Amino acid sequence: MRCLVCQETIEPQVTWENFWQVPEKEKLCLTCWKQMERIVKPGCPICFRNDDQGICPDCQKWTVTHEGVLEKNVSVFRYNDFARDVVARWKYRGDYVLMEAYKKDVSKAFHKYYSDKEPLVSIPLSEDRMIERGFNQSEAIIRLLGRESINLLEREGMEKQSKKQRAARIHSANPFRLTTSINEPIILIDDIYTTGTTLRHAASLLKQAGCPKVSAFTIFR
Repeated sequence: MRCLVCQETIEPQVTWENFWQVPEKEKLCLTCWKQMERIVKPGCPICFRNDDQGICPDCQKWTVTHEGVLEKNVSVFRYNDFARDVVARWKYRGDYVLMEAYKKDVSKAFHKYYSDKEPLVSIPLSEDRMIERGFNQSEAIIRLLGRESINLLEREGMEKQSKKQRAARIHSANPFRLTTSINEPIILIDDIYTTGTTLRHAASLLKQAGCPKVSAFTIFR
């Protein structure tokens, strides 16, 4: 078996715990696995940022301008340099199978904080972006969790958030419009939490339309 990230041969790790079991096929080598930093315990209880204690400065500002819009975000990994390369290959270069390597960890993190009762709502791409990439990363994460996405939003603009500076992201206009309202708690799904702007834009529309609680789940923070 070869590592899905670096293509090196994976040497099975035999321990006393798995000695009498049929070995599970690993999808990552030990070197690549160690470079993915799991967020074991969040520092900020709202956005899952792990280098703060208590509510971080960004979330304190959001509390002033968008109080109660987003209940919380849960993330799985830190968005370090190694993760950036993985995301670039997966999201922008079409290496779709890469996320399969993290399926177990994504599912474990999700079910630690959320149940399977709440609908999972995807963050939409513009039509041009969808054609360019060939898939919606938000919907791909929902399928990774073994669920079906609920589509309540459409994107009106096409400018990439990743190309904007931090201040421009935070003060950007809401690029979404609501297509269907919902009156039960939902979980927004996206790949990366950077400033939280995208999630709060989506959450604000849902809350205005009567959704009682909006939370979020992202792979990277």
